[in-house]
Amino acid sequence: AMSGELTPEREELVRQLREYQSRWPDEAAAAARFAAYIAATPRCFERGLAAGHVTGSAWLVNRAGSHVLLTHHRKLGMWVQLGGHADGDGDLLRVARREAEEESGLAGIVPLGPGIFDIDVHRIPARDTEAEHLHWDIRHAFRAAESEAYRVSEESHDLAWRRIEELAA
Repeated sequence: AMSGELTPEREELVRQLREYQSRWPDEAAAAARFAAYIAATPRCFERGLAAGHVTGSAWLVNRAGSHVLLTHHRKLGMWVQLGGHADGDGDLLRVARREAEEESGLAGIVPLGPGIFDIDVHRIPARDTEAEHLHWDIRHAFRAAESEAYRVSEESHDLAWRRIEELAA
């Protein structure tokens, strides 16, 4: 049986995706496709997997819950949430927290609830030595519990707290 070949991390992620499916019926098909990809792909957390890989993102809100911290992505030329490659780590909550802390310099960010906040599959265009591939992005929500004074690190482009209401528009 398929489930017998699942590593604990992949099994847990498939379980979280099923939970996400029941919470957001509109996204059930997307979540099912996502779960099927993870179940069928033992190396899904590795950047070296050419077809695509699972990534982790952080939707990081300020204490008031009115703003979200975004980074300006040079290659894509747009504002996106913090996050990055799992590099073999199947605990996407940990991946998202690590990436958010590294990119923002904020300490003491806390998860808003245990489950997956959002999922998205997007195409990364070919560049340099890299072929076009997919990012299967698992997003968790966090709140800045302590300081909101981020610092822009070497690897970050520009960061900014953006009003959530404006982004919805």
